[in-house]
Amino acid sequence: MKINRCMGAGLVVVGLMGPAWGFEIQSPAIGADNTIPLKFTANAFGCNGQNVSLPLAWKDVPAAAKSLTLTMYDPDAPTGSGFWHWMVANIPVSTMTLAENAGAEGNAGPPAGSVQARNDASTAAYFGPCPPTGDKPHRYIFTIHAVDVPKLDVGAGTSGAVVGFMLHFHTIAKASVTYTYGR
Repeated sequence: MKINRCMGAGLVVVGLMGPAWGFEIQSPAIGADNTIPLKFTANAFGCNGQNVSLPLAWKDVPAAAKSLTLTMYDPDAPTGSGFWHWMVANIPVSTMTLAENAGAEGNAGPPAGSVQARNDASTAAYFGPCPPTGDKPHRYIFTIHAVDVPKLDVGAGTSGAVVGFMLHFHTIAKASVTYTYGR
């Protein structure tokens, strides 16, 4: 297995089956400081955002991909295991964007055939950033996984850990971008 890494401005691209240098993800809603605007943060646990999911765009999906999975993970959450904020599996490979608020509850926002799995706040939806007051800004890693099967066997009740387990065996390439938020 060959692993290639290219870092810059919070972007990491990893090719698991050869280089995937052009495969990347970003949000047009994020400025040069890589900080997530308040609108996209949680409206819970003392946070007063709108809990609207970021719009996201990716490009150069590897030709061998049969589906895509998006994950949003906070490795800095004070849980001992981080915090899964959002997972969307079984995205058609022809999809290159998720619109703002695609992560709303009810699974109406993701493309047809996709499924939002259960985040660590116990909802099958987007759960925006809400780090504890006084913590250093947390990192939120958005990763688009190119998957070697048309569908992962996941549903609205599937945990982030199980989605991650399945991705371990089916990801052929992935692209990540890291944004931050603190309060």
